[in-house]
Amino acid sequence: MITKFKTTVSTRINAIGLPVLALIWVGFFWGTTWIASKEGVRYIPGIQMAAIRQFIAGAIYIVFFLFTKTPWPKGKQWNTIVILAILNFTLSNGLSTAGVKYISSGLGAIIAAIFPIWIVLISFFKGEKIAQLAAIGVFVSFGGVCIIFYEYLADFLIPDFRFGIFLSVLATITWAFGTLYTKKKAASYNPYFSLGFQMFISGLLLFAYNAATGISVSVREIPMETWLAIAYLVVVGSLITFTVFIYSLQNLPPEVSSLYAYMNPVVAVLLGSAIFGESLSISIALGGLVTLSGLYLVNKSLRQSRKKTNILIK
Repeated sequence: MITKFKTTVSTRINAIGLPVLALIWVGFFWGTTWIASKEGVRYIPGIQMAAIRQFIAGAIYIVFFLFTKTPWPKGKQWNTIVILAILNFTLSNGLSTAGVKYISSGLGAIIAAIFPIWIVLISFFKGEKIAQLAAIGVFVSFGGVCIIFYEYLADFLIPDFRFGIFLSVLATITWAFGTLYTKKKAASYNPYFSLGFQMFISGLLLFAYNAATGISVSVREIPMETWLAIAYLVVVGSLITFTVFIYSLQNLPPEVSSLYAYMNPVVAVLLGSAIFGESLSISIALGGLVTLSGLYLVNKSLRQSRKKTNILIK
């Protein structure tokens, strides 16, 4: 019976393709991290939660590097690692985690997905020519965001909601700068190798911010629900899924491996509605579909014009 089951599973995997299954894994489980973050920040500040998560995950990565005797970065590579730690994790991940305390997990995921728009706009202000397809994608995505926020017009009267939107949007801008910086430095270092150091350094910086502002909750007062959410984010969100993500990047064409970015918001919206009772109306569904369609056009344009670059979709 067990042998027959193993044979059936193996046949299914071979038929679908392990890289495709890896992509589906990434799309689903990175979508669930928004739910875990929302659960965790119910009890502690978002910055503190991001600090704990990144410090633990980064430390585990570094221990792995020590165990495998992997050579550490040298010289100017540390400058790149510190800059990316600040942009991608201290600011982007820290701000998005803090923002989801004030807005729904689904809305946070949708906002996070729009960062390619900032890449286009930053490139435009740097004097680069913007492809027609990218411009169309930006306008389509903007229209989709307008449809989504039509549902939340009344909420903009609430200061906390506005603050959450501000933090979430700012997080996407810093991730866009981090992505462009990664592309610029891709030839001089391996961005995956430095991931653990980026997480660890950002964890220290976020802890320092918590200490300076005094907004932290005592470790003894953190409830089990938050620790479970952090454990999920560290093990599933950071360690397992990022490893699977790298595997999918190495074994799938870029236009396929980036599709996970369109799965994340869908998963977050659906699970947010099911678990937290977050709003799931026709305008949100339609706006989300329009926004993701526009982002697809933007990403397609970026891939066509920069086939030799290393732009990663968060």
